[in-house]
Amino acid sequence: MKYLIIVSLFVSSLCFSQGNNLKSQKVSFNVKGVCEMCKDRIENGTLKLKGVKYVKWDIISNNISLIYNSKKIKLDDIHKEISLLGHSTDKYTAPTEIYNNLPDCCLYETLSIH
Repeated sequence: MKYLIIVSLFVSSLCFSQGNNLKSQKVSFNVKGVCEMCKDRIENGTLKLKGVKYVKWDIISNNISLIYNSKKIKLDDIHKEISLLGHSTDKYTAPTEIYNNLPDCCLYETLSIH
């Protein structure tokens, strides 16, 4: 009988922990930026959002990878908040006023590659 209770508790806790993992979403998308200051701004600003658990932005590919809790924040809201940091995403363009206030080294729209 004791064994049956222990097994049932183990199974129920296992099911409960797997249910929590269903809330976590892994995604990646493009975020424009060019330098280490951009990287710090994008990663730190995104990580401060409630529900975002992990953020990594790559300077060369401009790809952001993140893990977030879909019960606490929507992916669309993450895109919007990143754009409000001054960095355009696949879904939202950074507001001109915010973008223009970025340091000169972070102005990704003015770069031309020859």
